[in-house]
Amino acid sequence: MRNISRRHFFFRTLGAGAGSLMFPVLTSGRSSSASKGITPLIVTSHANETGRKAMEAGWQVLIEGGNAVDAVEKAANIIELDPEDTTVGYGGLPNEKGVVQLDASFMDGRTYSAGAVACLENIKTPSSVAKLVMQRTDHVLLTGAGALEFAKAWGFREENLLTEKARKIWLRWKEELSPDDDWGPPEHLKDSDRKEAYWNDFPAPEHHYGTTNVLAIDSRGDIAGCTTTSGLSFKLNGRVGDSPIIGAGLYVDNETGAAGATGRGEDVIKSCASYYIVLRMKEGRTPQQACEDALKMIAGKYKKVNPLFYPAEKFVAINRTGETGCAAMKGDRMPEMSVRTAEGFSIYTGPVVFPGK
Repeated sequence: MRNISRRHFFFRTLGAGAGSLMFPVLTSGRSSSASKGITPLIVTSHANETGRKAMEAGWQVLIEGGNAVDAVEKAANIIELDPEDTTVGYGGLPNEKGVVQLDASFMDGRTYSAGAVACLENIKTPSSVAKLVMQRTDHVLLTGAGALEFAKAWGFREENLLTEKARKIWLRWKEELSPDDDWGPPEHLKDSDRKEAYWNDFPAPEHHYGTTNVLAIDSRGDIAGCTTTSGLSFKLNGRVGDSPIIGAGLYVDNETGAAGATGRGEDVIKSCASYYIVLRMKEGRTPQQACEDALKMIAGKYKKVNPLFYPAEKFVAINRTGETGCAAMKGDRMPEMSVRTAEGFSIYTGPVVFPGK
């Protein structure tokens, strides 16, 4: 594990006169706004350009006096509607049958309310449907056809979620599954010299566990969170991951903080990881320490049966005082999280807890 001094923020100006550096590099898991006890705050596990846009949209809600729930929804929708993102919402990779099935959860720390949808088809913004389950029903989780009926009752329009990019990725994955089936080029054209030309304009399959989390604190100190995903690419039809399961892919407690998970959902479900992270913070651990604790806990469970197995997990967390944290189980690059506070936009970098695994 890398030393804590390697964790850092990169602050970038997003206002007028864009482009210049605005704040110095810090070496702590605590932002300077958190050290002063200043809210509001919004973060997402997405650290790309879409993540930045999502943070600015959510931040606008917060600085106008809006609540954390609405800020989280606004930010999550920005990511869900990005057709280039193959991990979430519109553009997400489909299941093994070529059907995009989306999962999402929402939780309001102020009211202790939660809502979620799983295997939702044809709706671009599952986070918004999950929010309505939380606010307008006495249920927590709706699935499949029932979730779609509920969404349509609230005026959501059915749309084809399978973008051309995602469809081509799925088709290539299907054709490359086996040399013994009838998918792919004719047998007499399967030599390697023709393969590159054959796959022209067909992106390589992306077998991943992509998800996004959005967590926020508003000016009243109330906390909310959302986790949304298209799930494991090419998953079995009907598979539900951790994202719509409260306590696994998301957990929020106004008195403590919030946590969200991305990665291999089956491991997160079995470990109740987000709930575990919030419990660790309640016991006095920082968000950064709690994220790392959860990864070590999961690895410790598998060590007893398969010492070489390290699932691909990433956790993000915030506490009620504005401290932040993120960590990943393994990977070729350090895990990142987008952060927006009154001081500006930043990218927070956490550690890989089991590097090289």
